[in-house]
Amino acid sequence: MGPSSSWEARQDTKGSCQPLSPRKGGGDRQRDRKGQLPAPSSPPATAMSNWRKDHLGTSASEPLPVLIIGNGPSGICLSYLLSGYTPYVRPDAVHPHPLLQRKLTEAPGVSILDQDLDYLSEGLEGRSQSPVALLFDALLRPDTDFGGNMESVLTWKHQKERAIPHMVLGRNLPGGAWHSIEGSMVTLSQGQWMGLPDLQVKEWMCRKRRGLRNSRATAGDIAHYYRDYVTKKGLGHNFVSGAVVTAVEWGTPVSGGSGALASSPLFQVSGVLTTEDQSQQPFSLCARNVVLATGTSDSPARLGIPGEALPFVHYELSALEAATRAGTVTPASDPVLIVGAGLSAADAVLYARHYNIPVIHAFRRSVDDPGLVFNQLPKMLYPEYHKVHQMMREQSILSPSPYEGYRSLPEHQLLLLKEDRQAVFRDTQGLQKVFGVALVLVLIGSHPDLSFLPGAGANLAVDPDLPLSAKRNPIDVDPFTYQSTQQEGLYAVGPLAGDNFVRFVQGGALAVASSLLRKEARKPP
Repeated sequence: MGPSSSWEARQDTKGSCQPLSPRKGGGDRQRDRKGQLPAPSSPPATAMSNWRKDHLGTSASEPLPVLIIGNGPSGICLSYLLSGYTPYVRPDAVHPHPLLQRKLTEAPGVSILDQDLDYLSEGLEGRSQSPVALLFDALLRPDTDFGGNMESVLTWKHQKERAIPHMVLGRNLPGGAWHSIEGSMVTLSQGQWMGLPDLQVKEWMCRKRRGLRNSRATAGDIAHYYRDYVTKKGLGHNFVSGAVVTAVEWGTPVSGGSGALASSPLFQVSGVLTTEDQSQQPFSLCARNVVLATGTSDSPARLGIPGEALPFVHYELSALEAATRAGTVTPASDPVLIVGAGLSAADAVLYARHYNIPVIHAFRRSVDDPGLVFNQLPKMLYPEYHKVHQMMREQSILSPSPYEGYRSLPEHQLLLLKEDRQAVFRDTQGLQKVFGVALVLVLIGSHPDLSFLPGAGANLAVDPDLPLSAKRNPIDVDPFTYQSTQQEGLYAVGPLAGDNFVRFVQGGALAVASSLLRKEARKPP
């Protein structure tokens, strides 16, 4: 999140953290896709003024207990849990998993946040590698993987005395990257799996008189749902939009005091806030705990080939949308080159086909590669993606064209892009092929941008010698607290910790909230 920035270890203890200024108005407005970031929502003025302090804790003012960087589903769910909303097992609930049901009856009346998450999650299996993610999902959606629709075994109590002061910083409105996705795109997961605690997506959509398509929702609806969730649950005062973090630093442990907390490090978080008049205002905040919830969509993956920096090369579907609106790509223009074999590339193919724009679709894998995402999706749930997969298989450049205006180049490597919009490929036989293109969309995934961390966060990964990757090399966290194994007080949730689906990122939020509540309980009076 945020532009590249260098980090220097500070040896002095004299820098001060400046609070984000209270806003006038701003509100919770819909992002204008064509315009600038929205004005930030109003943070609490009293909290802002109270959080003026020295970045190494030498001032008398208390640092902010928790600062969350990222306002997508992970950050929203964590804010909900830190705002005093506390999950308990309903006394009349019977969980279909007999072992979990037996464990839940052992501590009646005790909040899930106060129980042993390791013990409760032991023995659970499912579509996530995280035990706490499986636990929270099983409590929220007890039998969903078996096609059932049993209601949650949890009931929620708002206990304000348990709330932990916190702030959530995000570039966009609450919902994060969901506001950047083309609104008519349909979610990969079932719509009900996109929901957050105590507000079902289906129930919300019924109130909005919206419907699910093939059990799935549109990205636009989900972005609206997340923004609405923050409002309905009264969380808005914790959220600051239009905030780009440029540096997170931590110093030597705080001296003085007593107990374990006395040796805890303090974090200084700096960045830039886009104000209501679109000017940019620097800010600096201190916190005892920082939670990384930025997702992994910040930095598109690149091919690393000559010509990739040319102006007709793009990394987001929105570039194709803009070119279509501007008339620079039309049914009569040269093809749009789409590089990639994932769902983003498939979305681009579907969009181009909808507007009859010619497409060359190139990818390095075989269409029958078992690792290809299309080979892992049920056909009944995802007919549009299987249609793209069928096109990829049936329409190579050498065969007659069953799909007019679409050409598939399986197992082709893009070597070079020329200024005259020529794309040079190499096939499996080593032969080169050249095509004229109107626009190039490189959709081969993305990486988290953690340039605001020391060393861009490389030392926090499971394998520090490899690039940070949500799927292959996430941040190394304790599985039951989601605290970094390398840095006390630093947490990571969502894709940064290896949880890539909304239904499972909520378990990370549960683990962090449980850990932070235990820390608060240990604080000296």
